[in-house]
Amino acid sequence: MTTFDHARSLGYDRRATRLLGSLYRRIATDIDAATTPGATVADIGTGPGKLLSCLATRRPDLRLHGIDLSPHMIEIARRHLSAPVELAVADVTDLPYPDTSIDLAVSSLSMHEWPDLDPAAHELHRILRPGATLAVYDFRFARTAAVQDSLRARFGTVESTAIRLPWHPVAVVTRYLATA
Repeated sequence: MTTFDHARSLGYDRRATRLLGSLYRRIATDIDAATTPGATVADIGTGPGKLLSCLATRRPDLRLHGIDLSPHMIEIARRHLSAPVELAVADVTDLPYPDTSIDLAVSSLSMHEWPDLDPAAHELHRILRPGATLAVYDFRFARTAAVQDSLRARFGTVESTAIRLPWHPVAVVTRYLATA
């Protein structure tokens, strides 16, 4: 996974604020529908914490966690979050959560940076409770076949849906849903 230095992290934060608010709101709506009160949600590749901030505002009942490979992104996320959220510097192939401890794992626009999809799928499956949901949102044409193969090998059935953002004329994001 690519790590962002301080300057790249600040630049990404500015772009995410300007361009991705509608995507984060869409993901938060999906998470609302997929979680029960008090659920534990892990944001994998949280970046500057925009999704976690949106979720904390909408759903203060959720127990929120976020990881990112970049300590600079985690630093920015801490500044954005006023609600209690557990943040950690970690890799998707070595997640800091006990087995079967997460009700929903979500990733938004980070999967295309994961160099090893199979170990990532293994770790995501490991941390999810039986019946829990994995929701991965990423660029529509980012290793689609490889992503589906890795997730199917670990989760079985994977549903994929193209998502159009309001500011773009075509669907540029795909949502992959799987159940542990």
